Amino acid sequence: MSFPKGFLWGGATAANQYEGGWNEGGRGPALTDYTTGGSVKESRKVTWIDKDGQGHATNQVPFDDALPEGGVKYACLDGYLYPNHEGTDFYHHYKEDIALFAEMGYKVFRMSISWSRIFPNGDDEEPNAEGIAFYKDVFTLLRQNNIEPLVTMHHFDTPIALVYKWGDWQDRRYIDAFVKYAKVVFTEYKDLVKYWLTFNEINNTLSCINIFGGNISDEDYAKRMTHLHYQFVASAKAVKLGHEINPDFMIGCMLSGMVTYPHTCDPKDIQENQWSMEENFWYCGDVHVFGEYSPFAKRLWKAHNVKLDITEQDLKDLKEGTVDMFTYSYYMTNNVTTHEVEDKVAGNYSAGIRNPYLTYSDWGWAVDPDGLQYSLEVIYDRYRIPLMIVENGLGAFDTVEEGDVIHDGYRIDYYIPHIEAMGKAIDNGVDLIAYTTWGCVDCVSAGTGEMRKRYGFIYVDKHDDGTGDLHRGRKDSFFWYQKVIKSNGEDLSK
Repeated sequence: MSFPKGFLWGGATAANQYEGGWNEGGRGPALTDYTTGGSVKESRKVTWIDKDGQGHATNQVPFDDALPEGGVKYACLDGYLYPNHEGTDFYHHYKEDIALFAEMGYKVFRMSISWSRIFPNGDDEEPNAEGIAFYKDVFTLLRQNNIEPLVTMHHFDTPIALVYKWGDWQDRRYIDAFVKYAKVVFTEYKDLVKYWLTFNEINNTLSCINIFGGNISDEDYAKRMTHLHYQFVASAKAVKLGHEINPDFMIGCMLSGMVTYPHTCDPKDIQENQWSMEENFWYCGDVHVFGEYSPFAKRLWKAHNVKLDITEQDLKDLKEGTVDMFTYSYYMTNNVTTHEVEDKVAGNYSAGIRNPYLTYSDWGWAVDPDGLQYSLEVIYDRYRIPLMIVENGLGAFDTVEEGDVIHDGYRIDYYIPHIEAMGKAIDNGVDLIAYTTWGCVDCVSAGTGEMRKRYGFIYVDKHDDGTGDLHRGRKDSFFWYQKVIKSNGEDLSK
């Protein structure tokens, strides 16, 4: 097992879970700012006021405008905690955090730009100078520490002003607004950032249907398809524009690794799994990489009476804006079956049939390093462009001992077989160029809004009730990953 010379080892975060400073430096509010804390048993809420000024809290519907129609407005209500507002405060701690990343030996750091920090209302005449300067300082410091920024342009945090105007990606005007935003950041940071991702886990717009039940109206399904189509076109136009601004840019898509297995060898389960992968994974990946909708898209549209607003120019833009690399998150696998099964799992973004060959985390996620190798080899065989694993990690309870000591051997035990799986895939011919672990520094859980569900190599003193002084500390896994990077993946010993 050998990783190629120049392999990009690092970690990953997202602005809405980590950055903080939600109402500082000229930033405007985003969709994710109105999401409360929660737990594995208690869903996060989206809070809003109706036309009579009465406050409401609705269970979070991930990555959608979940509000009823009729003059309602998102609002932060008394009695609720909004952990995304502060995250773990990269906004004020970025120098300290980047120094810790450099100490670990990072070659790459994945982060996202908050669109509303650049354009507070999403489509302002001029960008926010303070926001431009903040990210320029961050990227400059990363480069000074020999760390490549890997920048996601949209990580679920659509500017709220656009949601009020056009719904959540339900209007074609989003395309031009996103391209305008892309032009500014590509131009401002063309000499600081080489690696870009357009939309984070874009396929969640469809895959969350299956995670959370699967029965929605044809009208709602069509809205999700419209959401995706406008994002596909926006991404493609941004890719083309980025290459014009700097031909050396490497611009990729980013998908949630919704990898599934047939639960039995019943041919009906085999077919069901094929359809599941087509809908939840290949539908989005194929458009990004091939620049066109795959034939099975017609089956999905027909099943739900979907009639998309696709123009001839859209088809041209999709073909001219294919991505340079394919990136995805990988946490777990799920099983698919046509049979009635009693042994099921349910937790934070996990659902379906329990796989008897796997173990599960405290949050109901299957631990499956073999699935990582499988997914890498299947994806690369299909697309034949460089791959990145840009999220992978274990959310777990950490015990802080005296002196901020955290013995998280369980986290190391999780990573070792996953890194071995990547090495095997590389040995089998996969062009994997980067690996960024999720939540390299503790941040707010997207699914539950908790802090107790910790992923980081770096501890942050913040808790579920919002308390904590935000000081940083090194876990045992910090020193282990430092050794892994220094040896380019050859030394995985604890």
